[in-house]
Amino acid sequence: MRFVAIALFVFAVLAPAQWLNYATRGIPRTKDGKPNRMAPARRTSQGKPDLSGMWQAANPLPCDGINRVCTDLAISQQFLNIGADLKEGLPYLPWVRDRVRQKGPADDPYVRCIAPGGARMHLLPTMKKWIQAPGLLAILDEYNASFRQIFTDGRPLPQDPQPALNGYSIGHWEGDTLVVESIGFHDDSWLDAAGSALTSAGKVTERIRRLNFGNLEIEITVNDPQAYSRPWTVHVKQVGVFDTELLDAYCLENEKDVQHLPPHK
Repeated sequence: MRFVAIALFVFAVLAPAQWLNYATRGIPRTKDGKPNRMAPARRTSQGKPDLSGMWQAANPLPCDGINRVCTDLAISQQFLNIGADLKEGLPYLPWVRDRVRQKGPADDPYVRCIAPGGARMHLLPTMKKWIQAPGLLAILDEYNASFRQIFTDGRPLPQDPQPALNGYSIGHWEGDTLVVESIGFHDDSWLDAAGSALTSAGKVTERIRRLNFGNLEIEITVNDPQAYSRPWTVHVKQVGVFDTELLDAYCLENEKDVQHLPPHK
């Protein structure tokens, strides 16, 4: 399958670490000692769902402890094409459609050691640690030890921001849903391995819901008039990861893996 080697590349650079199979304390468990993913989601002292925890893109098998290899080698269809579940596909403008046809995996900023930002980070096979605090949701990503900040302290989005990999994000609660608005991305951002674009004119809105203790659902709406003929929306699922910890997954300059990636098929 096209781009499968990208996931293999990520796994190849994972370095050994401590706490790989260390039991997560204080989580709900079933009678046989396994994490109870269907238990109710925890809430903060303010009564809102607590999004804190370790999360990974939902793939065929959830990953726990020593079995984390089960999903490090598995990638979702949305990783390859974020619009895979849309009946008519993404509403590309002609220049984006041409890029998708012409570019290959070696052109992907991800495999050139540029950490994917914004909505794409939800699709990576690496794990993310979410830390929810008053006024801030911080997301730590294994890939290149990168991070994202979502401010929930009431500040507005910046005016004319300097482009950033993750853009600039603010959030507010609508009931049990955290609504996140982000702007200020780089013009050359990719939303998936196919090359679906996100430009500096784009605004991304994420509606994040913790369905239960072990499952997140994220509704992503992209409004980018420089890349698409209309706004579009997809749904991304995340599964909780327990009894393990983050690993280093560094991709550095002068890496040698890209030349071995397969061409388009």
